[in-house]
Amino acid sequence: MKKGYDISKDRSTTNIQETITLYHGSKSGIRGTIAPMSREHCDFGKGFYMGTDRTHPLTLICNYPKSKIYTLAADLSGLKILNIEVGLDWALLVAYNRGKMEQVKGSPIYEQYKNLSRDRDMIIGNIANDRMFVVLDRFFSGDITDLALINSLSALKLGKQYVALTKKACSKIQILDEKELSEKERSILKKESEANRSRGIAMANEICRKYRREGRFFDEIIEAGESRI
Repeated sequence: MKKGYDISKDRSTTNIQETITLYHGSKSGIRGTIAPMSREHCDFGKGFYMGTDRTHPLTLICNYPKSKIYTLAADLSGLKILNIEVGLDWALLVAYNRGKMEQVKGSPIYEQYKNLSRDRDMIIGNIANDRMFVVLDRFFSGDITDLALINSLSALKLGKQYVALTKKACSKIQILDEKELSEKERSILKKESEANRSRGIAMANEICRKYRREGRFFDEIIEAGESRI
């Protein structure tokens, strides 16, 4: 089966000039220069996270009274980029970065996802938004199979996230606009986040019923050391 990631499109030492508008949410605002300083166990590891959909970072920061939303311009030229498509490879890379593979540490499949983004400046991949968190957690905990997960991923309309992993990538990000959220805006976003999560649960339940006897479970995949369906 074709891999769900593409390293053939690395934009390193080329003449491609590509600038994209992205969004970043901060609980209390960016201080100093932009740097790859997120918490360790994020979707694609420690980095500076940005998204193509302005709504996603807003729902992540709506519980914080001093939260801010940033509009950014990211110059992708000259960067080594890993572009990973939504699918099982995407889910297993998230699993590795969230510490869900520690029971098979040192195994070939563990090393595969440990090294997947090595020497890359940036990762581009789908966002695990409020709806997707529900489905991913059920996959990691062994409640649903890989086929249920893949079909859920296909059904959900996920935005893209761009994660700057290196200082080089961060240095090519420019802040265009900074806005602090009002109490009213945060209240509206809280309700939206809760609604998204409820829709995710409903969708997951429906898909899980359809695929409850098909596919493999997460622990079976990583213990077998095979990431392909």
